[in-house]
Amino acid sequence: MAEKTNRVTVEIFGENYALKGNVEPEQVVQLAAILDKRMKKIARSNPKLPPIKVAVLAALHIVDEYLKLEEDYIALIDEMKK
Repeated sequence: MAEKTNRVTVEIFGENYALKGNVEPEQVVQLAAILDKRMKKIARSNPKLPPIKVAVLAALHIVDEYLKLEEDYIALIDEMKK
């Protein structure tokens, strides 16, 4: 049985994006809201940056947080194995 394809439109940094995929629409809306909030925060601190650079900086910040959480997770798993 094929997975259901969901469609959702989200607004990120003033732009609308019509997205489709296997992810639940509520999760996509949540992801978009997190990215939008991060981009707006960066733009407030750097008002002259073009949107593409704001997006790249937001992506870098989010990936940095992800990597730190991944390291913490691995350390926790290692600690639990001892």
